[in-house]
Amino acid sequence: MQSRSFPALHTTVSEIGLGAWQLGGDCWGQIDDAQAEAILQAAVGAGITLFDTADVYGDGLSERRIGKFLRETKPNVRIATKVGRAGVLGGGPNCTREAVRAHVLASRERLGVEAIDLIQLHCVPTAVLGEGTIFEWLRELQQEGVVRSWGASVESVEEGLLCLTQPGCASLQVIFNVLRPRPGDLLIPRAQQLGVAILVRLPLASGLLSGRYTKETTFPAGDHRTFNRDGQGFHVGETFNGIPFEIGVDAVDHLKADLTNGMSMADAALRWILDHPGVTTVIPGATRPDQVVRNATAPNLAPLPAGLHQTWRAFFDAHVAAHVRGQQ
Repeated sequence: MQSRSFPALHTTVSEIGLGAWQLGGDCWGQIDDAQAEAILQAAVGAGITLFDTADVYGDGLSERRIGKFLRETKPNVRIATKVGRAGVLGGGPNCTREAVRAHVLASRERLGVEAIDLIQLHCVPTAVLGEGTIFEWLRELQQEGVVRSWGASVESVEEGLLCLTQPGCASLQVIFNVLRPRPGDLLIPRAQQLGVAILVRLPLASGLLSGRYTKETTFPAGDHRTFNRDGQGFHVGETFNGIPFEIGVDAVDHLKADLTNGMSMADAALRWILDHPGVTTVIPGATRPDQVVRNATAPNLAPLPAGLHQTWRAFFDAHVAAHVRGQQ
Protein backbone atom coordinates (compact mmCIF):
# COMPACT_ATOMS: atom_id res chain seq x y z
CA MET A 1 0.00 0.00 0.00
CA GLN A 2 1.30 3.45 -0.95
CA SER A 3 0.95 6.36 1.49
CA ARG A 4 0.58 10.12 1.23
CA SER A 5 1.21 12.94 3.67
CA PHE A 6 -1.49 14.16 6.05
CA PRO A 7 0.21 17.40 7.15
CA ALA A 8 -1.92 18.31 10.20
CA LEU A 9 -1.43 14.87 11.75
CA HIS A 10 2.32 14.90 11.00
CA THR A 11 2.06 11.47 9.46
CA THR A 12 1.18 9.61 6.30
CA VAL A 13 -1.97 7.63 5.61
CA SER A 14 -2.69 4.92 3.07
CA GLU A 15 -3.78 6.06 -0.37
CA ILE A 16 -6.87 3.88 0.04
CA GLY A 17 -8.74 4.22 3.31
CA LEU A 18 -11.97 2.62 4.48
CA GLY A 19 -15.28 4.45 4.43
CA ALA A 20 -17.40 2.98 7.23
CA TRP A 21 -20.87 4.24 6.28
CA GLN A 22 -21.81 0.66 5.40
CA LEU A 23 -20.90 -0.51 8.91
CA GLY A 24 -23.87 1.45 10.23
CA GLY A 25 -26.14 -1.10 8.58
CA ASP A 26 -28.86 1.44 7.79
CA CYS A 27 -28.34 2.80 4.27
CA TRP A 28 -26.54 0.02 2.35
CA GLY A 29 -28.30 -3.08 3.60
CA GLN A 30 -27.85 -4.96 6.84
CA ILE A 31 -24.36 -5.98 8.02
CA ASP A 32 -23.99 -8.11 11.15
CA ASP A 33 -21.20 -7.80 13.72
CA ALA A 34 -19.14 -10.65 12.29
CA GLN A 35 -19.29 -9.22 8.80
CA ALA A 36 -18.32 -5.77 10.07
CA GLU A 37 -15.33 -7.20 11.93
CA ALA A 38 -14.25 -9.14 8.84
CA ILE A 39 -14.34 -5.92 6.78
CA LEU A 40 -12.19 -4.11 9.35
CA GLN A 41 -9.74 -7.02 9.56
CA ALA A 42 -9.47 -7.11 5.78
CA ALA A 43 -8.72 -3.39 5.74
CA VAL A 44 -5.88 -3.68 8.22
CA GLY A 45 -4.55 -6.75 6.42
CA ALA A 46 -4.49 -4.81 3.16
CA GLY A 47 -2.42 -2.00 4.68
CA ILE A 48 -5.22 0.53 5.14
CA THR A 49 -4.37 3.03 7.88
CA LEU A 50 -7.36 5.41 7.91
CA PHE A 51 -10.97 4.62 8.81
CA ASP A 52 -13.65 7.24 8.20
CA THR A 53 -16.99 7.06 9.98
CA ALA A 54 -19.68 9.38 11.43
CA ASP A 55 -21.87 9.58 14.50
CA VAL A 56 -25.00 9.32 12.36
CA TYR A 57 -24.05 6.02 10.64
CA GLY A 58 -26.45 3.56 12.20
CA ASP A 59 -27.06 5.99 15.06
CA GLY A 60 -23.53 5.38 16.33
CA LEU A 61 -23.30 1.69 15.39
CA SER A 62 -20.44 2.20 12.93
CA GLU A 63 -18.42 4.03 15.60
CA ARG A 64 -19.19 1.37 18.22
CA ARG A 65 -18.06 -1.40 15.89
CA ILE A 66 -14.83 0.43 15.12
CA GLY A 67 -14.30 1.13 18.81
CA LYS A 68 -14.65 -2.54 19.67
CA PHE A 69 -12.21 -3.44 16.89
CA LEU A 70 -9.70 -0.88 18.17
CA ARG A 71 -9.87 -2.25 21.71
CA GLU A 72 -9.48 -5.87 20.65
CA THR A 73 -6.83 -5.58 17.93
CA LYS A 74 -5.07 -2.24 18.55
CA PRO A 75 -4.31 -1.64 14.86
CA ASN A 76 -2.06 1.17 13.68
CA VAL A 77 -4.81 3.26 12.10
CA ARG A 78 -6.03 6.85 12.18
CA ILE A 79 -9.70 7.43 12.94
CA ALA A 80 -11.76 10.16 11.31
CA THR A 81 -15.38 10.74 12.25
CA LYS A 82 -17.97 13.42 11.58
CA VAL A 83 -20.42 15.58 13.53
CA GLY A 84 -23.31 17.85 12.67
CA ARG A 85 -26.07 15.64 11.29
CA ALA A 86 -27.13 13.63 14.32
CA GLY A 87 -30.46 14.72 15.73
CA VAL A 88 -32.20 17.52 13.87
CA LEU A 89 -30.87 17.98 10.35
CA GLY A 90 -29.91 21.40 9.03
CA GLY A 91 -29.22 24.49 11.10
CA GLY A 92 -31.21 23.43 14.13
CA PRO A 93 -30.11 22.24 17.58
CA ASN A 94 -27.32 20.04 16.21
CA CYS A 95 -25.40 23.15 15.09
CA THR A 96 -25.13 24.78 18.50
CA ARG A 97 -21.95 24.84 20.57
CA GLU A 98 -23.53 22.58 23.19
CA ALA A 99 -24.72 20.04 20.63
CA VAL A 100 -21.42 19.91 18.74
CA ARG A 101 -19.52 19.38 21.98
CA ALA A 102 -21.95 16.71 23.20
CA HIS A 103 -21.87 14.82 19.91
CA VAL A 104 -18.05 14.90 19.68
CA LEU A 105 -17.68 13.65 23.25
CA ALA A 106 -20.19 10.89 22.52
CA SER A 107 -18.21 9.87 19.43
CA ARG A 108 -15.01 9.75 21.47
CA GLU A 109 -16.71 7.48 23.99
CA ARG A 110 -18.10 5.13 21.33
CA LEU A 111 -14.70 4.93 19.64
CA GLY A 112 -12.95 4.43 22.97
CA VAL A 113 -10.06 6.77 22.16
CA GLU A 114 -8.34 9.43 24.21
CA ALA A 115 -8.49 11.88 21.32
CA ILE A 116 -10.18 11.64 17.92
CA ASP A 117 -7.55 11.97 15.20
CA LEU A 118 -9.83 13.95 12.88
CA ILE A 119 -13.30 15.38 13.52
CA GLN A 120 -15.14 16.71 10.47
CA LEU A 121 -18.23 18.85 10.13
CA HIS A 122 -20.73 16.59 8.39
CA CYS A 123 -22.19 18.52 5.46
CA VAL A 124 -23.62 21.28 7.64
CA PRO A 125 -25.49 24.11 5.88
CA THR A 126 -23.50 26.55 3.78
CA ALA A 127 -24.78 29.44 5.90
CA VAL A 128 -23.32 27.84 9.04
CA LEU A 129 -19.93 27.46 7.35
CA GLY A 130 -20.04 31.04 6.10
CA GLU A 131 -20.92 32.46 9.51
CA GLY A 132 -17.85 30.70 10.87
CA THR A 133 -18.53 30.39 14.61
CA ILE A 134 -18.77 26.61 14.41
CA PHE A 135 -15.06 26.44 13.63
CA GLU A 136 -14.28 28.16 16.94
CA TRP A 137 -16.05 25.33 18.74
CA LEU A 138 -13.83 22.82 16.94
CA ARG A 139 -10.73 24.80 17.90
CA GLU A 140 -11.85 24.68 21.53
CA LEU A 141 -12.12 20.90 21.38
CA GLN A 142 -8.69 20.71 19.79
CA GLN A 143 -7.15 22.91 22.47
CA GLU A 144 -8.70 20.68 25.14
CA GLY A 145 -7.17 17.56 23.55
CA VAL A 146 -10.53 16.02 22.65
CA VAL A 147 -9.58 16.02 18.96
CA ARG A 148 -6.18 16.19 17.29
CA SER A 149 -7.33 17.92 14.12
CA TRP A 150 -10.51 19.12 12.44
CA GLY A 151 -11.91 19.62 8.98
CA ALA A 152 -15.15 19.40 7.05
CA SER A 153 -17.05 17.10 4.73
CA VAL A 154 -18.66 19.35 2.14
CA GLU A 155 -21.18 19.09 -0.67
CA SER A 156 -19.79 21.74 -3.01
CA VAL A 157 -16.70 23.58 -4.20
CA GLU A 158 -18.14 26.78 -2.70
CA GLU A 159 -18.38 25.19 0.74
CA GLY A 160 -14.89 23.79 0.47
CA LEU A 161 -13.44 27.19 -0.39
CA LEU A 162 -15.22 28.70 2.62
CA CYS A 163 -13.57 26.12 4.87
CA LEU A 164 -10.14 26.82 3.40
CA THR A 165 -10.35 30.41 4.70
CA GLN A 166 -10.45 29.07 8.27
CA PRO A 167 -7.06 28.88 10.01
CA GLY A 168 -6.33 25.39 11.26
CA CYS A 169 -8.52 23.51 8.79
CA ALA A 170 -6.76 20.15 8.44
CA SER A 171 -8.85 18.44 5.78
CA LEU A 172 -11.73 18.53 3.36
CA GLN A 173 -13.81 15.53 2.44
CA VAL A 174 -15.32 15.78 -1.04
CA ILE A 175 -17.15 13.76 -3.66
CA PHE A 176 -14.65 13.50 -6.50
CA ASN A 177 -14.58 11.00 -9.35
CA VAL A 178 -14.73 10.76 -13.11
CA LEU A 179 -18.46 11.59 -12.96
CA ARG A 180 -17.83 14.44 -10.47
CA PRO A 181 -14.57 16.04 -11.64
CA ARG A 182 -15.07 19.74 -10.84
CA PRO A 183 -13.38 19.76 -7.39
CA GLY A 184 -10.17 18.96 -9.27
CA ASP A 185 -10.26 22.25 -11.18
CA LEU A 186 -9.82 24.65 -8.26
CA LEU A 187 -10.64 23.25 -4.82
CA ILE A 188 -8.22 20.33 -4.63
CA PRO A 189 -5.23 22.26 -6.04
CA ARG A 190 -5.95 25.11 -3.60
CA ALA A 191 -6.11 22.69 -0.67
CA GLN A 192 -2.81 21.17 -1.75
CA GLN A 193 -1.19 24.61 -1.78
CA LEU A 194 -2.37 25.18 1.79
CA GLY A 195 -1.33 21.77 3.09
CA VAL A 196 -4.94 20.70 3.64
CA ALA A 197 -5.58 16.98 3.24
CA ILE A 198 -8.24 15.78 0.80
CA LEU A 199 -10.36 12.72 1.61
CA VAL A 200 -12.41 11.49 -1.34
CA ARG A 201 -15.73 9.87 -0.46
CA LEU A 202 -18.11 7.97 -2.74
CA PRO A 203 -15.29 7.39 -5.26
CA LEU A 204 -17.39 4.82 -7.13
CA ALA A 205 -20.52 7.01 -7.23
CA SER A 206 -22.58 4.70 -4.98
CA GLY A 207 -21.39 1.72 -6.99
CA LEU A 208 -22.17 3.10 -10.45
CA LEU A 209 -18.46 3.18 -11.30
CA SER A 210 -18.06 -0.47 -10.39
CA GLY A 211 -19.39 -1.06 -13.89
CA ARG A 212 -21.65 -3.87 -12.63
CA TYR A 213 -25.03 -2.14 -12.77
CA THR A 214 -27.61 -2.27 -15.52
CA LYS A 215 -30.82 -0.28 -15.80
CA GLU A 216 -32.62 -3.30 -14.34
CA THR A 217 -30.48 -3.41 -11.18
CA THR A 218 -32.54 -2.95 -8.01
CA PHE A 219 -31.65 -2.37 -4.36
CA PRO A 220 -33.48 -3.07 -1.07
CA ALA A 221 -36.06 -0.57 0.14
CA GLY A 222 -33.83 0.54 3.04
CA ASP A 223 -30.83 1.19 0.75
CA HIS A 224 -30.19 4.86 -0.04
CA ARG A 225 -29.77 3.85 -3.68
CA THR A 226 -33.53 3.20 -3.58
CA PHE A 227 -34.91 5.81 -1.19
CA ASN A 228 -32.63 8.78 -1.92
CA ARG A 229 -32.42 8.79 -5.71
CA ASP A 230 -34.10 12.19 -5.86
CA GLY A 231 -32.80 13.51 -2.54
CA GLN A 232 -35.79 12.41 -0.47
CA GLY A 233 -33.64 11.47 2.54
CA PHE A 234 -30.59 13.74 2.33
CA HIS A 235 -28.52 15.61 -0.26
CA VAL A 236 -29.19 14.15 -3.70
CA GLY A 237 -25.48 14.25 -4.60
CA GLU A 238 -24.74 11.54 -2.02
CA THR A 239 -26.54 8.97 -4.21
CA PHE A 240 -25.13 8.24 -7.68
CA ASN A 241 -23.46 11.71 -7.65
CA GLY A 242 -26.91 13.24 -8.11
CA ILE A 243 -27.15 11.71 -11.59
CA PRO A 244 -30.40 9.93 -12.51
CA PHE A 245 -29.65 6.21 -12.30
CA GLU A 246 -30.42 5.28 -15.90
CA ILE A 247 -28.31 8.15 -17.26
CA GLY A 248 -25.48 7.11 -14.95
CA VAL A 249 -25.57 3.52 -16.21
CA ASP A 250 -25.37 4.74 -19.82
CA ALA A 251 -22.45 7.01 -18.94
CA VAL A 252 -20.49 4.22 -17.28
CA ASP A 253 -21.11 1.90 -20.23
CA HIS A 254 -19.54 4.58 -22.42
CA LEU A 255 -16.53 4.94 -20.12
CA LYS A 256 -15.97 1.18 -19.98
CA ALA A 257 -15.64 1.07 -23.76
CA ASP A 258 -12.47 3.19 -23.48
CA LEU A 259 -10.65 0.71 -21.22
CA THR A 260 -7.96 -1.61 -22.51
CA ASN A 261 -5.71 -4.38 -21.17
CA GLY A 262 -8.52 -5.91 -19.15
CA MET A 263 -8.70 -3.08 -16.57
CA SER A 264 -11.98 -3.08 -14.68
CA MET A 265 -14.10 0.03 -14.42
CA ALA A 266 -13.74 0.07 -10.62
CA ASP A 267 -9.95 -0.11 -10.85
CA ALA A 268 -9.85 2.65 -13.46
CA ALA A 269 -12.17 4.85 -11.39
CA LEU A 270 -9.99 4.58 -8.28
CA ARG A 271 -6.80 5.06 -10.28
CA TRP A 272 -8.30 8.15 -11.93
CA ILE A 273 -8.68 9.76 -8.49
CA LEU A 274 -5.20 8.75 -7.34
CA ASP A 275 -3.72 10.33 -10.46
CA HIS A 276 -4.48 13.72 -8.84
CA PRO A 277 -1.56 14.56 -6.52
CA GLY A 278 -3.71 16.82 -4.33
CA VAL A 279 -5.71 13.82 -3.13
CA THR A 280 -4.53 12.42 0.20
CA THR A 281 -6.66 9.29 0.52
CA VAL A 282 -9.69 7.69 -1.12
CA ILE A 283 -12.26 6.13 1.22
CA PRO A 284 -14.44 3.61 -0.61
CA GLY A 285 -16.88 1.67 1.53
CA ALA A 286 -17.51 -2.05 1.39
CA THR A 287 -20.11 -4.60 2.38
CA ARG A 288 -17.73 -7.55 1.93
CA PRO A 289 -14.06 -8.15 2.83
CA ASP A 290 -13.14 -9.05 -0.75
CA GLN A 291 -14.25 -5.59 -1.88
CA VAL A 292 -11.83 -4.03 0.62
CA VAL A 293 -8.96 -6.16 -0.64
CA ARG A 294 -9.73 -5.36 -4.28
CA ASN A 295 -9.99 -1.62 -3.64
CA ALA A 296 -6.64 -1.67 -1.85
CA THR A 297 -4.85 -2.79 -5.03
CA ALA A 298 -5.59 0.45 -6.91
CA PRO A 299 -2.36 2.20 -5.82
CA ASN A 300 -0.39 -0.59 -7.50
CA LEU A 301 -1.85 0.23 -10.92
CA ALA A 302 -0.02 2.44 -13.39
CA PRO A 303 -1.39 5.97 -13.83
CA LEU A 304 -4.00 6.29 -16.55
CA PRO A 305 -2.85 7.85 -19.83
CA ALA A 306 -3.22 11.62 -19.99
CA GLY A 307 -5.29 11.20 -23.13
CA LEU A 308 -7.84 9.09 -21.27
CA HIS A 309 -8.17 11.75 -18.59
CA GLN A 310 -8.84 14.32 -21.30
CA THR A 311 -11.32 12.09 -23.14
CA TRP A 312 -13.30 11.32 -20.00
CA ARG A 313 -13.43 14.97 -18.93
CA ALA A 314 -14.69 16.00 -22.37
CA PHE A 315 -17.37 13.30 -22.13
CA PHE A 316 -18.47 14.53 -18.71
CA ASP A 317 -18.70 18.13 -19.87
CA ALA A 318 -20.64 17.26 -23.02
CA HIS A 319 -22.95 14.46 -21.84
CA VAL A 320 -23.13 14.22 -18.04
CA ALA A 321 -22.68 17.65 -16.42
CA ALA A 322 -26.15 18.89 -17.34
CA HIS A 323 -27.73 15.93 -15.51
CA VAL A 324 -25.96 16.40 -12.16
CA ARG A 325 -28.43 17.64 -9.53
CA GLY A 326 -27.66 19.44 -6.30
CA GLN A 327 -24.65 21.47 -5.24
CA GLN A 328 -21.35 20.68 -6.95
